Amino acid sequence: MAKILLLEDDESLNRGISLKLKKEGYEVLSASGVTQADEILKENEIDLIISDIMVEDGNGMEFCRRVRGESNVHIIFLTALDQEVDIVNGYDAGADDYITKPFSLLVLISKVNALMKRISASKGEGEVLVSDDIKVFCLEMKVFKGGQELILSKREIQVLLYFLEHPKQIVSREQILEAVWGLDGQFVDDNTVPVTISRLKKKLGEGKEREYIKNIRGLGYLWTIEVLVK
Repeated sequence: MAKILLLEDDESLNRGISLKLKKEGYEVLSASGVTQADEILKENEIDLIISDIMVEDGNGMEFCRRVRGESNVHIIFLTALDQEVDIVNGYDAGADDYITKPFSLLVLISKVNALMKRISASKGEGEVLVSDDIKVFCLEMKVFKGGQELILSKREIQVLLYFLEHPKQIVSREQILEAVWGLDGQFVDDNTVPVTISRLKKKLGEGKEREYIKNIRGLGYLWTIEVLVK
């Protein structure tokens, strides 16, 4: 059973979210403050953190920024801070998604379920993806090329995984944005996807002899090589 850490100091909201998540089959460990959340995190293997930003004994964003520096655990911010600068700061702190209050509980559950499917997939038997000389260990979020580890950002790894999950298929910018950033383009610059892919292509060492990611003009992108699951 997947474990979710819920950091929310509004007792009523905390209880409501917890009950709904438990009905969905998740184990929910609730905290009203950063100190309590730290203790839960030390004693449990957490799959997802849902965190408010302004909590009674600290700052949820600083808490998650610290967690992100030590772990790849998925993070969703759930907060009343709805200014564009707050949302940008949330993503910079390492959030996988940012939901502003008031919010739809159904939307939250939908996003949680989507993230959990990705987590479950990475923990399954097919945890190593191989394409030509590229090898990705999904569970460890590590990428190797020709036996040498590549240093990629979290977003670059997520984009690479999306391509490897859809080999030899044309995928659009919007599909990548939705799958990796969890947004419908809101608060994300139009150049975010192409710039991320450009950086990824350079790190993969693309050249004239080998093209892993092909730009399909007017349609999107194509991972050109077959993928094996081991």
